[in-house]
Amino acid sequence: MKVTSLLAGFLLMTIFGFAQNTVPQVNVKTLGGQSQSLSEFIKNDKITVLSFWATWCTPCKKELSAIAENYDAWKEDLGVEVLAITIDDTRQLSKVPGIVETSGWEYTILCGNQNEMQNAFNFQTIPQTFVIDKDGKIVYTHSGYVPGDEYELEEQLKKIAGK
Repeated sequence: MKVTSLLAGFLLMTIFGFAQNTVPQVNVKTLGGQSQSLSEFIKNDKITVLSFWATWCTPCKKELSAIAENYDAWKEDLGVEVLAITIDDTRQLSKVPGIVETSGWEYTILCGNQNEMQNAFNFQTIPQTFVIDKDGKIVYTHSGYVPGDEYELEEQLKKIAGK
């Protein structure tokens, strides 16, 4: 009986562990309002950084601006793609294009339903950052932002890229 329970527990932990490493199947919208599966934006030949943010979240905007300062080098040297997914509600979404333009963020900006994103990716607060390797597995996650966190992110990206 104990052996069966242990095996069942191990099997569940293994299945749960694999499920947590894959990108959930969720739909996002482009700024133009077109709904697509998030998986359509994640390229298998690139390392992808998913950054969940909102217009009202000051640390989120600081993090995305810090990433923007490094983004060209990360793209060129490490093959990184950044997807910034706002979880703003319908009223706040109208502010997103202006913030993106003013901030000079050159990554893909997508919109996601807050509850759906938080449930699918199992996070509570923003900014929330996930790194997905070239095989489509979530290999790093970070919650919150303080100045300098972008350097830790860069170190993780280098490890994943093998540099």
